[in-house]
Amino acid sequence: MEKNAKIYVAGHRGLVGSAIWNNLLQKGYTNLIGKSHHELDLMDSVAVRAFFDAEQPEYVILAAAHVGGIMANNTYRADFIYKNLQIQQNVIGESFRHNVKKLLFLGSTCIYPRDAHQPIKETELLTAPLEQTNEPYAIAKIAGLKMCESFNLQYGTNYIAVMPTNLYGPHDNFDLERSHVLPAMIRKIHLAHCLKEGNWEAVLKDLNLRPVEGVNGQYSQEEILHILKKYGISENGVELWGTGTPLREFLWSEEMADASVFIMEQVDFKDARSHINIGTGKEISIKALAELIMKTVGYTGKLTFDSSKPDGTMRKLTDPSKLHALGWHHRIEIEEGVQRMYEWYLK
Repeated sequence: MEKNAKIYVAGHRGLVGSAIWNNLLQKGYTNLIGKSHHELDLMDSVAVRAFFDAEQPEYVILAAAHVGGIMANNTYRADFIYKNLQIQQNVIGESFRHNVKKLLFLGSTCIYPRDAHQPIKETELLTAPLEQTNEPYAIAKIAGLKMCESFNLQYGTNYIAVMPTNLYGPHDNFDLERSHVLPAMIRKIHLAHCLKEGNWEAVLKDLNLRPVEGVNGQYSQEEILHILKKYGISENGVELWGTGTPLREFLWSEEMADASVFIMEQVDFKDARSHINIGTGKEISIKALAELIMKTVGYTGKLTFDSSKPDGTMRKLTDPSKLHALGWHHRIEIEEGVQRMYEWYLK
């Protein structure tokens, strides 16, 4: 990509989009376009077409999506399939109509079967049933991946789908109802630590920044303690969903961004032949992750698991050997990442 090429980053304020945006700027790209959801609703096909007509981007990075953790995925099933299909349909369709030179589509490793062979190679796609709790989201992402592949095969376009493992990092979502596992755990353990230390001021500050179900620091102490207890946070300890035994792989979002820009610069569909996993190839149990966060926060309270709640997939480790062969490796390990994440959260 030329340094002055017009690059549209859809979802440039999100966890991955903001990291990709910053990575492009650091690498000297000067002509980036981003629109907030308020400025451009990607579910509105007329608005998306008008945007492409006006801007004529040369490159597109589709990092916009409707995302959430296990609770949100299981509860808002229709939202996850409908909204993601709409966004993809509009952005990929207009990219084709406007002769975009290259497009990067961001999926997720939840596209793979629940019982996929581990570590998961790209060839595991569509070999067995999906994990039930996030099936609508996974189906939407598979549709996006196959849409890119189909345009490439029929029309010779250069659209590449990448499947990142679990991501975490700056600008993550810490909403207790809708966030992913790692940021939710950091916040829960931080709040439990504040309660244990009797640091009520820190609890109020946290809730004023990020209200929980509308409850902020202006509410009574009783109301605040009641809503925190609903999410397993109390003066006595932290309770997390499931058994703590599932294994998860985590990748720092800024490294995901670096891999994405590397692929935009160096890799074509003919090199990749299909989608590409982006991961570390390393895993940690939910219990060990919780203990690492406790150590990072300095929390010495009690940790319990509610085994009546679902675990989700028991193991989900990517095989990133295709990406390694193309020339990219991760550098930030989970211990350093959790430390950085907590420091960012406190700021």
